[in-house]
Amino acid sequence: MQNGYSPCYEVENIPRSFDVGDSIPYTPKSSGPRAYHGKMVTLAWGLAQSENYISAWLMQQFKPTAVTDIMKKMGIRSFIDPVPSIFLGTSDIKLEEMVGAYGTFANKGVYTKPMYVTRIEDKNGNVISRFTPKIEEVLSEEQAFLMLHLLQGVVRSGSGIRMRTTYNLNNQIGGKTGTTQNHSNGWFMGITPNLVGGVWSGWEDQSIHFETLGEGQGANMALPIMAIFLSKVYKDPQFGIMEADEFERPADFNIELDCEKVKRANSLRDNYRRVRY
Repeated sequence: MQNGYSPCYEVENIPRSFDVGDSIPYTPKSSGPRAYHGKMVTLAWGLAQSENYISAWLMQQFKPTAVTDIMKKMGIRSFIDPVPSIFLGTSDIKLEEMVGAYGTFANKGVYTKPMYVTRIEDKNGNVISRFTPKIEEVLSEEQAFLMLHLLQGVVRSGSGIRMRTTYNLNNQIGGKTGTTQNHSNGWFMGITPNLVGGVWSGWEDQSIHFETLGEGQGANMALPIMAIFLSKVYKDPQFGIMEADEFERPADFNIELDCEKVKRANSLRDNYRRVRY
């Protein structure tokens, strides 16, 4: 989106191959609904459905270093090998780093490094030392808001819909599921206007895993933990007021986010051009 793509930009949902130096190009498998194979779909739909075909298309438009560069700006300190397969989550990243990165979207594009200690006091309450987090503007407020819109789509109608249908969390929530090879690791990142959290579920020994995607996917292993956590937060008298919070729309934001409206407008424009011709 920093390069002009909108959430409603349409891409053909087909396999994409990468030349990785072997005799046979690497073609990632689909991870979305088969009914949409070969059809034109929006980038928003691709993220919501965790469709690898669309992620692969994006990876072909930009070099891997473009991805790793922005990841570093958003607080990822773990080593990320700048190869095409990074869009499949092939590099190990700490949960703390992921939470800090996702917090950038909620903080209007400003990265704030997670902190465990804000100050140290002696036994009499005297402050011995104070600590302030590292803060850096990484994205524009508009770009961060676009990402919030995309992540809310994951919960509204995508791979994170169980937040709504199973756990009845109907406030403004964005999220992203994640599942690694052989269903060994399940992830869910949850984002609300004033709270960002992440869940990793798995085992250090990657040979231990579920046998099926249905059991081992992030939506089944990790999402429920985040949903139950949020439910408890909202039932707490001290924090329950946060349930009504909403993501703040940037001033002068004028990008149409209703993809059906965009599609109709594009169709009318194309028809007009044909009539003029």
